[in-house]
Amino acid sequence: MTPDIAQAIALNSAAFILAEDALRDRFMALSGVDADEIRARIEDNAFLASVLEFLVGFEPDLVACAETIGEKPESLVTAWRTLGGGQGQEW
Repeated sequence: MTPDIAQAIALNSAAFILAEDALRDRFMALSGVDADEIRARIEDNAFLASVLEFLVGFEPDLVACAETIGEKPESLVTAWRTLGGGQGQEW
C-alpha cells in the first residue's frame, strides 16, 4: 500500500470517527486531543496512524468503520502499518 492510499484511508476513518458523537468523544478522551488539535494535525502521518490505531484497538469499531468507508478491515490495518503504526508490536 502506498502512503497516499494509507493517508486517504486514515482521513476517511477520521471522518467516520468524527461523525459519530460517542466514538468522537471516546477518541478525544483517550487520545487527549481536542478539536483544534485535530484540525492542526489532520495531515500529520503520526496523527493519522493514531486514528487508525484507535480503530485497530477495538474490532467492532474497526469493522464498522471499514464497512462505512467501503474498505476491508485488513486495509485499515495495512494503512496503519504503512503510516508507521505498530512498529515493534506483534498484532
